[in-house]
Amino acid sequence: MSESQLKTREQNDPRYQWDLTPMFKTDEAFEESYQAALNGLEKAKDYEGKLGSSAETLAEAIDLRLDLGRQVSNLGVYAHLKYDQDSTNSTYQQMDAKTSQLYSKYAQAFAYFDPELMSIEANQLEAMIDENSRLQALRQYIDNLTRFREHVLPPEQELLLANASEIFNSASKTFGLLNNSDFEFPTIKDSEGNDIKLTHATYGKLLESTDREVRKNTFEQFYSVFVQYANTLAHVLGTEIKTHNFDAKIRGFSSARSAALFNNHIPEAVYDTLLETVGERLNLLHRYVELRKQLLGIEDLEMYDMYTPLLGEPAIEFTYEEAKEITLKALSPMGEDYLSIIQEAFDNSWIDVYENKGKRSGAYSSGSYDSYPYILLNWQDGLNSLYTLVHELGHSVHSYYTRKNQPLEYGGYPIFLAEIASTMNENLLTQYLLDTYDDVEIKKYIINHFLDGVKGTMYRQTQFAEFEHFIHEQDAAGQPLTSEFMQEHYQRINEKYYGPAVNSNSEIRYEWTRIPHFYYNYYVFQYSTGFAAATYFAKKVLEGDQETLEKYLNFLKSGRSHYAIDTMKMAGLDMTQKEYIDEALDVFEQRLGELEALLEK
Repeated sequence: MSESQLKTREQNDPRYQWDLTPMFKTDEAFEESYQAALNGLEKAKDYEGKLGSSAETLAEAIDLRLDLGRQVSNLGVYAHLKYDQDSTNSTYQQMDAKTSQLYSKYAQAFAYFDPELMSIEANQLEAMIDENSRLQALRQYIDNLTRFREHVLPPEQELLLANASEIFNSASKTFGLLNNSDFEFPTIKDSEGNDIKLTHATYGKLLESTDREVRKNTFEQFYSVFVQYANTLAHVLGTEIKTHNFDAKIRGFSSARSAALFNNHIPEAVYDTLLETVGERLNLLHRYVELRKQLLGIEDLEMYDMYTPLLGEPAIEFTYEEAKEITLKALSPMGEDYLSIIQEAFDNSWIDVYENKGKRSGAYSSGSYDSYPYILLNWQDGLNSLYTLVHELGHSVHSYYTRKNQPLEYGGYPIFLAEIASTMNENLLTQYLLDTYDDVEIKKYIINHFLDGVKGTMYRQTQFAEFEHFIHEQDAAGQPLTSEFMQEHYQRINEKYYGPAVNSNSEIRYEWTRIPHFYYNYYVFQYSTGFAAATYFAKKVLEGDQETLEKYLNFLKSGRSHYAIDTMKMAGLDMTQKEYIDEALDVFEQRLGELEALLEK
């Protein structure tokens, strides 16, 4: 639907819009709270230089920081939800901009806090915690801040680094400007002969075209820009990698990966186990690529053939009301309490369902500690929106459980755990649909949807993680990260993952030039581990394993009360070991076999 055909927000049925009044009854109430938070930030300086003076003072200071953070978060979430529902509304544009500034002022007000806390001697801090019950409840919170102590430099050196932060961030910033603003992409013709301007968004859509000539032109013309600037982009990425390695070295870490994973208290064995275990099961991806080649009837399969649908759209559509019923049935293995939260989401207007003019595209789950975990959708009748609904509900139920069961200081959760809760629900939906529909074409489509998810997440993101680690290691060893060097090794890794059925000696050699995740410092692997963990848990729950279900629900309630790796261990999953990845890939193998069998009918 074009922007001109979209309804305005006022024209949409309010029953399908989120209700934000539990956060603030009116915009005036928001303004009052905003001023109160702004004034409250003045109190932050009352504790500067005094954190180590007594246990009571430290507890008061932490509680002030938490309480003001709570207020700022509530304001920020409300503003961004209001802005996202209609970005053309100037009131909410200003509100969103104001809260962005408020976040910055909050950070500035407490800039002294972490360095000062870490300057308290470990023995003294432990004694303070032992004598104060509030600090004892905050032990995990304090430990998470002070464990960086041995990696913090003397104050004058930290100040120098802080003043140079814009310099250290310049490579990432440069890539963003080039990729999002400066690069001019060509225009190509679609299968009807219409001129289509290539963008990051149209590139993905055009690669799904059933017209191979369109896919070929899209791929070659899009990459022509990156090929033209490959030397510059190699220098920019190389500079980013050097920054990661430099920062790790001066802070006393053995490597950039060690430093990055330390931030979330994740053992490096998790990363190594992922690369090793996925690497041992690449034969399955090779088999899936070979199947794609056969189904498309293409002798010389190219990377631009990897996204065109293997099977037509299924003859099933769901309205939003029908999707609500399916969701409750599909997620029934999670138990009555879990379903009651989903029913509350439906009944209490947590979800903003339909498109309107000015509404943000895509979908997300968002909320503050005190709000509902709201969901933004842009519903289109069909399977994709159904999967999006159960995915975002996974995030929202996770947030709901966490906030209901944890105090403010532990009322969030890290990205390492976030995607487990959402992908778990997708797995349950897939099994429900396969059990419900007898139509062979529908079954094939649903299985293929799952297989593409594994290909795009477990395999592709692990491929990125392998290349990312390789270039960090090579730079640390003194190897210049030239365009030629990265092309050669990216092609090698691409061949390793996708196998001999597809040509990797093409523009795909340059894919590293356009992937933003390579600037995120060991972030991308978490998509793979999260997907694998979710598939592992779903398999157990669908087998009727009540003990695993109970542990899984306890994980959803744990928040940040333990480090993520320990939270998973308590849920029965040791992410330093390979079993959960193997079990997830066993499901991929089983479903691949099912698809092959259905295709023979």
